[in-house]
Amino acid sequence: MQRLDATDYHDIVQVADPRLSPDGERVAFVRKEPSDDDEYETTVYVVPADGSAPPRQFTAEEGSDAEPRWSPSGDRLAFTSARGDADAPQLWLLPTDGGEARQVTDVVGGVGDIAWSPDGDRVAFVQRATAEEREEDLDVDASDDPDYEREAPDPRVIDRTVYRAGVQYFDGLRSHLYTVTVGRSGDDDSEGSVTRHTDGEFDFGAPAFGDADTLYYAVNRQEDPDDSILYDIDALDLPSGESETLTQTTGWAASVAATEDGRVAYPRTPEEKAAMRQTDLEVFDHETGETVTPTASLDRTVAPAGFEFDDGLLYFLTPDEGNAVLRRAAPEDDADCEIVVGEGELTGASVRDGRVAFVRSEWDHRGDVFSLDARASGHADEDIARLSEVNADLLADRDVQEPEEFWFDSAGNEIQGWVLTPPDYDESEEYPLAVEIHGGPHAMWSTSGTMWHEFQLLAARGYVVFWCNPRGSTGYGEDHAMGIDQNWGDVTMQDVYAGADVVCDEYAVDETNQFVTGGSFGGYMTAWIVGHSDRFAGAVAQRGVYDLASFYGSTDAFQLVEMDFSTTPWEDPEFLWNHSPVAHVEGVTTPTLVMHADQDYRVPVNNGEMLYLFLRKQGVDTRLVRYPREGHELSRSGEPAHVVDRLERTVRWFDGYSDHHDVPRALDRGDEGLSAAEEADEDLDENTGEVANEG
Repeated sequence: MQRLDATDYHDIVQVADPRLSPDGERVAFVRKEPSDDDEYETTVYVVPADGSAPPRQFTAEEGSDAEPRWSPSGDRLAFTSARGDADAPQLWLLPTDGGEARQVTDVVGGVGDIAWSPDGDRVAFVQRATAEEREEDLDVDASDDPDYEREAPDPRVIDRTVYRAGVQYFDGLRSHLYTVTVGRSGDDDSEGSVTRHTDGEFDFGAPAFGDADTLYYAVNRQEDPDDSILYDIDALDLPSGESETLTQTTGWAASVAATEDGRVAYPRTPEEKAAMRQTDLEVFDHETGETVTPTASLDRTVAPAGFEFDDGLLYFLTPDEGNAVLRRAAPEDDADCEIVVGEGELTGASVRDGRVAFVRSEWDHRGDVFSLDARASGHADEDIARLSEVNADLLADRDVQEPEEFWFDSAGNEIQGWVLTPPDYDESEEYPLAVEIHGGPHAMWSTSGTMWHEFQLLAARGYVVFWCNPRGSTGYGEDHAMGIDQNWGDVTMQDVYAGADVVCDEYAVDETNQFVTGGSFGGYMTAWIVGHSDRFAGAVAQRGVYDLASFYGSTDAFQLVEMDFSTTPWEDPEFLWNHSPVAHVEGVTTPTLVMHADQDYRVPVNNGEMLYLFLRKQGVDTRLVRYPREGHELSRSGEPAHVVDRLERTVRWFDGYSDHHDVPRALDRGDEGLSAAEEADEDLDENTGEVANEG
């Protein structure tokens, strides 16, 4: 058996967005894998829901396909795709009984968040376009002006509180709601007719049909929508074009699920300190005007998207003590929120007549598609059918370790953690310890999910790996999530240290060779720890918040500071400075690698630059690595070569200060050990050889 390597990322397949057909017999899902150093191949696959046959490819390898959605009758599959020369994804339809996919829309801003009408005659979608593009009807039909290209403003004039997110500037773009007529054979003259249903300088989203004539959606219409978490839930009567606001809700974002008889579900998070509060699901009855909260008695936060109705029940995901589980409840106050699937990390689910299809990641695999007939209560795990094994070939030849769960006490609080030991672990030897800290801070780690490869890689390199869900994490109730109110650093450090101490006591760890890393809030904590302790022999701080005031002034998530610290930079600058890692760099001795992405607009790169410069001024061993074209999601969905490089640089930095790895410091190694550099050298050798032969 081979040990897992960073470059194995190029062979890791990911699956997402499972969707059951209306008859419950087939599941469509998205399959994604690296195609080269820069891009991924993303296609739609279909598999029988009973697992009677392996998945088969359903869409061509021509573009980046997403959002597979069955028509109500199951005769067509809609999906979005950017194919050929198209920059923006368009709506495509594919007959499910065979035939070629056909493009339905040609709109300037692309198509996303698609939803079928119950009669199958149209598809609703969201598109981002400027006021000028809407005025020219390029958001309805861009084919009349095929040479049109968006150009970045020069100069860029900003009139919004939040003017960029992800990896792009908004530049006047607003999200609006549309429907497009879809035929059943492609020869309908009306097919492709697009209608815009909203307008103005607001962002509309989350379309969901009730009956065929009623489209529900969410919109923030406050005076400054960028500085508000209050959303209207509207109903649009399509025949008349008239809309009405049914109710309002609060939260970071709004999503909607609806039934044909007029029930509308949406998430609600209390406004005060919303980042740390539990999200509930509310259900509004359009006919009676009454509202109920099925999850009121559940001390778990609800995932704010991906919930749906089926047979009178509401299905939804919640984090729960290291698992992301699927629950269901009747749409009534204080309902019994029964767990339907309770093991592993679920990242998507679809329900039809009691059958559930879902994507689940577990300790021994990165994620696959499963199904379950959940009509009866009390089902066992053996009732679950596994529909895919997308990484079977890779895993058959890799030595993957099983994490060990443990609970520990930290200042009277019970904290859940895990330990992963290296292959061939021997208690008579000693191993270096790698401590991983999650982002958020209001998030939850499991034994699987997006960190599966990184945890297994560090173990394969000879590290005992420890991670936990300290106070502030979701999945353990609201009191646990609020445990870091106005005190991110000290509280989290106390919990992380308490768990690491247990690992050092109970496992064969060399306490003089401990290392720490984390991203986003985990980056904050990495920098906080090295500023308050010399416990660690090396650290890697990734895409972190290092100065709360500059973060507040440059992020799209400035409200996180207001909610978690109950102040702003002008109200109490000294308080925020004292809670910023860069305020405590004097005396840092821990060698610290700083990694950031150039287009990270969640935690802009100035935070990484500041930490790096401050460390250099203290004479600390440090280096700043910046990734072009990448944003805050680098570790999860960055260019494959960048994802691999980040992993390799983390391991190289730890190895260089580890007494258990006979290698120089990363600062002294140049590009040695980096696969991207080795590939570049090979390309150079090949090119040199070709030139020599020609001579």
